[in-house]
Amino acid sequence: MKILITGGAGYIGSHTVRVLNENGETPVVLDNLSTGHRELVKDSELVIGDVRDTELVKNTIKKRQIEAVIHFAANSLVGESMSKPAKYLRDNLDMTISVLEAMAGTNCQIIVVSSSAAVYGTPERIPITEDDILSPTNPYGQSKLFMEQAIEWYEKLYGFRAARLRYFNAAGAHPDGDLKEMHNPETHLIPLVIRAAINPEFTLSVFGTDYLTPDGTCIRDYIHVCDLASAHLMAIRALERDKKGFVCNLGIGQGYSVRQVINAIEMTIGRKVKYRECDRRIGDPPVLVACATRAKQLMGWEANYKYLRQIVDFV
Repeated sequence: MKILITGGAGYIGSHTVRVLNENGETPVVLDNLSTGHRELVKDSELVIGDVRDTELVKNTIKKRQIEAVIHFAANSLVGESMSKPAKYLRDNLDMTISVLEAMAGTNCQIIVVSSSAAVYGTPERIPITEDDILSPTNPYGQSKLFMEQAIEWYEKLYGFRAARLRYFNAAGAHPDGDLKEMHNPETHLIPLVIRAAINPEFTLSVFGTDYLTPDGTCIRDYIHVCDLASAHLMAIRALERDKKGFVCNLGIGQGYSVRQVINAIEMTIGRKVKYRECDRRIGDPPVLVACATRAKQLMGWEANYKYLRQIVDFV
């Protein structure tokens, strides 16, 4: 199967390209390289361009005879979304609609979209199920909800088959060591903790130590990027097999606090992490932990990396 991957030169996208190649599929990457990296695409075909160029997307789908789309392209910094809401509320939706409009002019009707646990906001219960209330607490989460809602309409109006995958906290790197996080600026907790452990000049900021959690810091469900990547291929196969769309959480069902992450990395690296305690960030829920039962039921997917130490060993 030929599969178009928007944003395929990024962190999760490049890992998904690897999984597709390893399983005999043919990925075609579309990326403007504003945050992605050409070298992460390896030997797969790369089309350099903006996903908001609908004609480019449509022509790429037709020329390469694309049969499915995995849509990663989006702005993804929660903190930045609080200061630049239009970049998220407008641009993330524009990118998604451009892809959907391009698909509408072709025979390609399968799409897997990168959504987020941020659509839930501050949950009323833990673990979070897909049927829980959707009430984002930041523009990033709201933009992901807008994307999901737009896709639902294209499913109804054009007969698309879509999988909306709600990620919890992506983490880790490929065990081979040649694919990893290359964000600039880096905002993910685990690489920042590692930087603080190996660079004595860098001090980690811990945002919020007064949450109603056992140690006062935020708790998150960390899912290994290789597990995320495999879920996208399994989603496409489920859509081919069952001919209907679905929404799934992707997480391990276990939460770890910021302090637990720091302790795990200190034990792995053998160095203390220098950090300072800061005020909470606006829009940060105290606890986000997934119920991933539906992913197993619909796709046969479950995480291989189920413990924090397994994740931090490959970073």
